[in-house]
Amino acid sequence: MDNRRALTKKMLASGAIAVLRLKEALSLEPAVDALIRGGITVLEVTLTTPNALSSIEALRKSYGAEILIGAGSVITEEQTHEVASAGASFIVSPITKKEVIHAGHACGLPVLPGALTPTEVQIAHEYGADMVKVFPAEQLGLSYIRALLAPLPHLKLAPTGGVTPENAGEWIRAGAAAVGLGSALFDTEAIRSGQLSILTERARTLCANIAEARE
Repeated sequence: MDNRRALTKKMLASGAIAVLRLKEALSLEPAVDALIRGGITVLEVTLTTPNALSSIEALRKSYGAEILIGAGSVITEEQTHEVASAGASFIVSPITKKEVIHAGHACGLPVLPGALTPTEVQIAHEYGADMVKVFPAEQLGLSYIRALLAPLPHLKLAPTGGVTPENAGEWIRAGAAAVGLGSALFDTEAIRSGQLSILTERARTLCANIAEARE
């Protein structure tokens, strides 16, 4: 429990989860270096990315406790144990599944299940979610986060979908505990072409806007 709480605290302090989702096998380390230079400290490698487990393991060995490397798109109890064995520091799912949450907690890891409706986010909370990934958030927008939190202020929400480095602060002001963003931050073409400074600048913009919103 103490380890889980400590990891959750680090995620909340960061306020941003960089979601690394690729359709092809590319080395993630140069991109991760670029994001770290921009201030990113929490990264999620989705299981839909080729060689996801080996990538999580390699990144964990390379960076140690410097950053948190989590696993995304986790939808089964078996996958939960696999990513924990690979060294994931947290688990993110697009759905709410009690077995995944309990398995993650048994491994001492924070779990962020995906939910959308008021009933779903509350159920995720009652199952023990450390944060709830509001997904897909872009369809309902900022006002939806405010509307959810009005009657349910105890929830820690992490909207994903529709978040950009430029508007991340607006989501924080709307009440989000953290935000998740992928393609708006992690540019596959920039990685292919070696223009990694693009990632660094996006990360700096993201972190600056979150810090400003929290002030």
